Amino acid sequence: MVKLNSIRSDKIWGYENWIASTHPNGMQKDFYDFAGGDFPLLVKVIQADDTLSVQVHPNDEVAARLENCRGKTECWYVLSARKGAQLVYGLDDSYTPDELREAIEDESLEDMLFYADVKAGDFVYIPAGTVHAIGGGLRLLEVQQSSDITYRLYDWGRGRECHVEKGIACIDESGIQEIAPFDGNFDCPYFCLDEISVDGNFEADVDGSDVVLYFVLEGTGTVNGLEAVKEDIFAFKKGEAIKAQGSLKLMKITSK
Repeated sequence: MVKLNSIRSDKIWGYENWIASTHPNGMQKDFYDFAGGDFPLLVKVIQADDTLSVQVHPNDEVAARLENCRGKTECWYVLSARKGAQLVYGLDDSYTPDELREAIEDESLEDMLFYADVKAGDFVYIPAGTVHAIGGGLRLLEVQQSSDITYRLYDWGRGRECHVEKGIACIDESGIQEIAPFDGNFDCPYFCLDEISVDGNFEADVDGSDVVLYFVLEGTGTVNGLEAVKEDIFAFKKGEAIKAQGSLKLMKITSK
């Protein structure tokens, strides 16, 4: 087992903490060594003080062809949300590529987006191809494929580079699901998430992929004798035992 130290990246909208990464753009050397090389997932905590760009990520096929990398399917668990916080989760209707290009050009794309109110504990699945943006006032746990590829469609007039043609070409919103409070577990082709409540003592053999992550959602206690507080993350190898004590809510994250 190893307790991981995050890598912080400041942004114009807030910051990201890469808390479990073997990706070259933010590699945790101790995690890379522990995992024995590349780990297929990247886990972050995102603090959005302002709204992020409207973006879309390619699937595996498109990413391999255009960027020589993995695609980027991801999900968000809302850690905290100020009153009235929203996410962009898809378009509000069906639009042609020309309609989207025109809206981006005249800076009216925001009128074509679907906005969703969210609160702490909500879960959002974002398969590759989904148009999305994180609104200001949100703190999220993000679990994604280990990929750093983003096509920015629209940046609210901030002037950063956009990737309009690549982004429009990979839009596919067929995988959108209802946003709702996390119901305890989630499974997709790339990762599994399971919520575990600890009240006193918890012990289990680690199963699933070769490396399994445990993220502290809430509470205080210990994990295998090490202090565990909110937003700590621990990596285990398959076959090890996790022994947690205290009052903790953990998110078990397993790759597929």
